[in-house]
Amino acid sequence: MRVARQYVARRTVGFTESVIREMTRLCAIHGGINLAQGFPNFPAPPQVKEAAKRAIDADINQYAITWGSKSLRDALARTYRELYAMEVDPETMLTVTCGSTEAMISTLLAICDPGDEVIVLEPFYENYGPD
Repeated sequence: MRVARQYVARRTVGFTESVIREMTRLCAIHGGINLAQGFPNFPAPPQVKEAAKRAIDADINQYAITWGSKSLRDALARTYRELYAMEVDPETMLTVTCGSTEAMISTLLAICDPGDEVIVLEPFYENYGPD
């Protein structure tokens, strides 16, 4: 039986386990209290639960477009206008991501080239570490 050789990109050689993953794993092993990961201690708002039920009943079960649904981006643009008196074009100035880690890496990959330096102020979110 032949064992397949594992191929890993060279850029990943120095990657380490994220602090959040490490702390979550250690808490599970030792029965600790996990302060590294967000665990809400309150129920989801009823209107969120109802909206989820309506979406399921309406068979709204496909991925949104990768930069966020138009209705969400339009609502965000309205919020910027109402709260901050800023005109934000939802088609060209807003991108919705799945979380802060995706937002940060997308931004850095868009504006930084290999060899550029980035200043990270402390304290910082664990996933913004040196990897």
